[in-house]
Amino acid sequence: MPFNSIFAWMMKKRIHQIDLFRKYPLEVQHEIFLGLIAQAENTEFGKKHHFNEITNYAEFKQRIPLHTYESLKPLIDRVIAGEEQVLWPTETKWFAKSSGTTSERSKFIPVSKESLFDCHYKGGKDLLALYYENFPDRKLYNGKHLIVGGSAQVNPIDIDSYFGDLSAIIVKNLPWWAEIRRTPSMEIALMSEWEEKLEKMARETMQEDVYILAGVPSWSYVLLQKVLELSGKSNIKEVWPNLELFLHGGVNFEPYRQSFEKLIPSDEMHYVETYNASEGFFGIQDVPNSKELLLMLDYGIFYEFIPMSQYKGVDSQTVIDLGEVKTGVNYAIVISTNGGLWRYILGDTIQFTSTLPFRFKITGRTRSFINVFGEEVIVENAERALSSACLQTGAAVHDFTAGPVYLAEGQKGRHEWIIEFLQQPLDHTEFERILDSELRIINSDYDAKRQKDLLLENLEVKIAKNGTFDAWLKSKGKLGGQHKIPRLSNDRAILEEIYRFC
Repeated sequence: MPFNSIFAWMMKKRIHQIDLFRKYPLEVQHEIFLGLIAQAENTEFGKKHHFNEITNYAEFKQRIPLHTYESLKPLIDRVIAGEEQVLWPTETKWFAKSSGTTSERSKFIPVSKESLFDCHYKGGKDLLALYYENFPDRKLYNGKHLIVGGSAQVNPIDIDSYFGDLSAIIVKNLPWWAEIRRTPSMEIALMSEWEEKLEKMARETMQEDVYILAGVPSWSYVLLQKVLELSGKSNIKEVWPNLELFLHGGVNFEPYRQSFEKLIPSDEMHYVETYNASEGFFGIQDVPNSKELLLMLDYGIFYEFIPMSQYKGVDSQTVIDLGEVKTGVNYAIVISTNGGLWRYILGDTIQFTSTLPFRFKITGRTRSFINVFGEEVIVENAERALSSACLQTGAAVHDFTAGPVYLAEGQKGRHEWIIEFLQQPLDHTEFERILDSELRIINSDYDAKRQKDLLLENLEVKIAKNGTFDAWLKSKGKLGGQHKIPRLSNDRAILEEIYRFC
């Protein structure tokens, strides 16, 4: 098709620009830095911090403190109320309701025209550009693109101001060339009642010729199961014979891989990971079958990093730019963006695997870990161990969370996991043993605390009934879309809450 050829040409043209920041990453980041400062110079925030006098990164660090959402919230609230020139110079009408798990309170992240088009949409186009680079002569634009997203609603403060899941904001503003290939219909895509939405989404899309599926693995899997239930087919390729690409993000895909491969039995099916959030689009898996993401450096985001060994939130003293990072070190991410977030602690942690180009793996959250006994277990450790245990026992996981069991009189400490399985292991005790063993192999600190069961005993797995985690999310008003289960907690609060639904 001529249009498909034009689409492919557009995607391939972008590769030249990606190659520039692969080869010259620090130069590109410096240009982004200067551009952000210049653009926001006359905002209230820019005037307060004398942006007009900032000429280098050292001055930037010295003049502007680190921020969290809470510290920026008073300014963001004013932007929501319609004030202009507060954090960013252009009008901001969209606010992404964050699905972050570090706070019970919803966050409303400002999405400017620049962050929407030069970051989020650019990331979407780059996903396809890199896919075309890796797999030439694709015909993705011949079929439909199924986006499993959230919902949006009008902000009652202003009829022209909206908030909702980022995915819904993106859907409501898609350019025409993307909208004509998107499915399901806008009416269904933006429904807020998730159970009803899944049913209608499945019924409508099973009649389409879907080439691309995009969404969080857990909810995408539930949709695929619903499609099979309604269609009566034995696998997804019987419903969508041309499906070839799943664009996923939000949670680690490895615990879900086997389940997807059973539903979509095809050697031509490709899985590409992305790293995007309400605050920005950060990374894309640019090498097929790798477990690394390329840091996207020309999206209007300036990056800084805090070594987790020295992390103290907004009081952290050691903050570095991209030129100072090292491979194998766990860093908290700090961003300044074209949406008006300045030196904003994102809450995620990563480790770089290479520095030319800058590739990384996601390791967890700044508050999502277990370190009650000095074991320093992070999300990446837990997910790797879980994937290995599933592989060795034939199990498949829908969702999980874990936390500590504290030392008590006559009782040693241990880690307690709640897991909802898609396919339970044949031997529960063996699964626990392997999970514990794999975690000891991956994390030397955990292994040290487990030596001879002196401090920590073998971990314990509680099997949750089907629907447990969905019920907990629903109780929080977070069922569906981009909302995620907190993987690790350093206390028992979430474990105790979820126990009520097991």
